[in-house]
Amino acid sequence: MGVLAAERIKLTSTRSPWWCTAIVVALALGLAALFAIVTKSAGDNPADGAPTLDVSTATAGVVGFGVMVLMIMAALTVTSEYRFGVIRTTFQAVPNRTKVLLTKTALVGVFSAVLTIILAFLAIGVAKAIGGSAPTANLTLDGQWRAVYGIPIYAFLMIVVAIGVGVLVRQSAAAISLIVLWSLLIEPLLGAFGSFGRNVAPFLPFQNASHFLAVSESGANWHWGPWGSLLYFVAFTAIVYGAALIMINQRDA
Repeated sequence: MGVLAAERIKLTSTRSPWWCTAIVVALALGLAALFAIVTKSAGDNPADGAPTLDVSTATAGVVGFGVMVLMIMAALTVTSEYRFGVIRTTFQAVPNRTKVLLTKTALVGVFSAVLTIILAFLAIGVAKAIGGSAPTANLTLDGQWRAVYGIPIYAFLMIVVAIGVGVLVRQSAAAISLIVLWSLLIEPLLGAFGSFGRNVAPFLPFQNASHFLAVSESGANWHWGPWGSLLYFVAFTAIVYGAALIMINQRDA
């Protein structure tokens, strides 16, 4: 409990977590409102390519951008301590480094999971209020529950990966660059190469995380369903985090 209290004080006494949380809220609700306005203004001509407003679209601000901001925040909770030397004081107070990392991960991960599920329901509510009457709107949860209850699971696992990467590289710029480029550029770029992309996408970790949340099937040649993709990403997360636990105990602070 002492370690948990210390990590809570670290998280709440600095400005960056508060700013990151505010940005996540703004992205989640702002993009939900924007997508609803676009769908509503498209009119009554769905045959002319009017956008569809569904649960996945309404929560895109949470999943697509909000979780990315939370991952950056999670990585900074580790790399900032290495940068300013706080990690040495922490390990002097608590020699069990594994306990420190597990506590930090649990605190940031649970916070992110709770925040994202609350914002998901708020985003759906905003989308319903603005664009729920649009002909192409389908904001009922029937058949789309996985796109909602999967968000906190997705967010928690992403936080675990981000903290693991932060421990492995130790530098803020390197950790943030790796997280952003890997998930937003490298994997989508590999998946865009025709048949090669369709064959390799099922083995890319972040593509599997997206497949778990997706209500409709993508064009990749998947060898397993959404729950198989979740297990695949859990295995990837365990490898990254396991490597971080080994390195944090072997390297000097």
